[in-house]
Amino acid sequence: MSFINEFEEKVKNTIKEYKLFTKKDKVLVACSGGKDSTTALYIIHKLGYDVEALIIDLEIGDYSKENIFNLRNFCRKYKIKLNESSFREEFGYRKCDIEKILKSKGVNLNSCALCGVLRRYMLNKLSRKLGFDVVVTGHNMDDEAQAILMNFFRNTMSLQARLGPKSGVIKDKRFVPRVKPLYFCLEEYVKKYAQIHKFELVYYKCPCIRDSFRNKIKETLNSLIKSRKLKENIVCNFLDILPLIRAKFGAKKEILSCSKCGEPTSEKVCSTCNLVENLDNDKKL
Repeated sequence: MSFINEFEEKVKNTIKEYKLFTKKDKVLVACSGGKDSTTALYIIHKLGYDVEALIIDLEIGDYSKENIFNLRNFCRKYKIKLNESSFREEFGYRKCDIEKILKSKGVNLNSCALCGVLRRYMLNKLSRKLGFDVVVTGHNMDDEAQAILMNFFRNTMSLQARLGPKSGVIKDKRFVPRVKPLYFCLEEYVKKYAQIHKFELVYYKCPCIRDSFRNKIKETLNSLIKSRKLKENIVCNFLDILPLIRAKFGAKKEILSCSKCGEPTSEKVCSTCNLVENLDNDKKL
């Protein structure tokens, strides 16, 4: 079997074995314009699912411009509907401006954590509004192995319980399920697949990553002998104990509606609104 066929078969089997979605579902791929989400979008479209793409513009200079340009061309070529939104549209500011304002007010979330909170909020809100049954993310095996180690090192087991091919532990109509068809695909193989197909992509890292904890874990894993097998072992062993982790550390709190925006949350006010209330919307940057 060729590399292409083997890779696509692995994605196809992951979708079916873990019941990620069916041909009856309306599927949204959360796209960044990078290799992972573009590859997931391409294969899901090729397999005949009802799929659309969504990109959230962070306005990180040329990096964002190139990614959006490439994704627009890709979706035009393969006749896939592309939905677009932005941090500016939702919150009134570019991502970097939000970070600066929050830091000036003593809120010192690192760049990736801030982006993650706001993007997850928008993904759930927009996918529900647009009527999608499931949201696909481009997380690969490397990403999952890194997340597993990060949560163990930080002892954030409630976050650990949310991992797996299907993200989250709570079923609620206000949450659109998030799934990972590339879950068992190594990052280097995703890159190889994208390069064989000559997808026009930005392969360099987001300039905001800088010295993140995830990046340190990634570098450490990649430096180890037989790192491919180690990543596979981490993920597969984790899946064996995931039911136990979910039973003990899964969400116990009732899901409420945020008193400010109405989105689902475990607290009175959601994490996004706690951040956004620090923004001065009378002084646009």
